[in-house]
Amino acid sequence: MLEFRGVSKIYARAAGGRVHALVEATFRVAPGELVAVCGPTGAGKSTLCRLAWGEERASRGSVVLGGEPLESLGGRGLARLRRRIGIVPQEPRLVPDRTVLGNVTIVLRALGMGRSAARTRAYEALGTAGLGAKPNALPAELALGERQQLAVARALATAPDLVLADEPFAAEDGAPVAALLRAAHAQGTTVLIATRAARLAGELGARLLTLEAGRLGGAGGPPGHA
Repeated sequence: MLEFRGVSKIYARAAGGRVHALVEATFRVAPGELVAVCGPTGAGKSTLCRLAWGEERASRGSVVLGGEPLESLGGRGLARLRRRIGIVPQEPRLVPDRTVLGNVTIVLRALGMGRSAARTRAYEALGTAGLGAKPNALPAELALGERQQLAVARALATAPDLVLADEPFAAEDGAPVAALLRAAHAQGTTVLIATRAARLAGELGARLLTLEAGRLGGAGGPPGHA
């Protein structure tokens, strides 16, 4: 489903020099797996996520998603592949002037779903996420945890093959978001989480990888993978 093959990401400093945000990362996430990359702030987790969903390109190595190397894809090919992915960025990137309902339907409509079907699917996703009573609220009217629940609901509403979630447990109580991701995985969705909350990820039953100063540790392949 997703594979990093010796992936490094290097940024140039404005004042000169370079930052090695990710160093020769190699791991594989098999279809149907739940994997958590755990590490402190600044370890490179967000860089890893942005590489995984194609927002950035690797400096070296290859990121392979659904059997396709991302570095070989142009904008159209990447957009096609992203239709199969549910993305939960660290900052939810909600549309501030759209309601809770609108933030979900806008994604579904962009995928070609009709207005009525999109509203029905969005209401179902919000109900599952515990936001069924707030369809007309604006993002600014939600607590941090609710905004994260909305970001996850928006990602899951598209019925993706793979969910990529960057720090989804940032709220004081990450249990509601954890429950959403656990339920999605139980239904067969592949899930990759990048998080500081190793304990919560472990409680989800995720295969744990560690990331420290851009270097990945732990089992790189799925159980049984040589």
